[in-house]
Amino acid sequence: MRTFFMMLCCMFSAASVHAQPLQPCNTSIPASTPDSQLIDNCDGTITDSKTGLMWKKCLEGLSTDDCLTGTAGSFTWQAALKQPRTVNSAGGFAGHTDWRLPNIRELRSIVEDRCYNPTINLNRFVNTPSLIVWSGSPYAGSAPGPDAWSVHFDTGHSWFNSNRNDNYAVRLVRDGQ
Repeated sequence: MRTFFMMLCCMFSAASVHAQPLQPCNTSIPASTPDSQLIDNCDGTITDSKTGLMWKKCLEGLSTDDCLTGTAGSFTWQAALKQPRTVNSAGGFAGHTDWRLPNIRELRSIVEDRCYNPTINLNRFVNTPSLIVWSGSPYAGSAPGPDAWSVHFDTGHSWFNSNRNDNYAVRLVRDGQ
């Protein structure tokens, strides 16, 4: 019965998100994050069958199945590092209390290489704006202290930022099964 309900939930969910912005994609390039790889769990989470990671569908600050309620949060890197603790201590999300900030490789794993503006699979990560998103990875190659890595979901580029006081978005992840 649960499987049937989840199937109905997902069918309804997929039918309700067609009003997304146009996203330029080069369809002659194979998808790096195809729909078949990203499983909508119908609870606000997406499981990547390739990496085993479970992602929050919406950026922090956004909610509902279409990720249109609220405003994407704007976090300094230190505040981004604290956000998982805030979510987990408030009861978690989708029945899980082990959310964390992804490292740079994990965050790069959801970049859709054949699309831009945004560079993400909009069929699964619906209504994702083209924002810069913090990773939890420091870049230790600079002085006086570590810079922090981020991904710009307009172009898909990742870079280290020497100003950890800049305000960027956050998308949380957890280790899957």
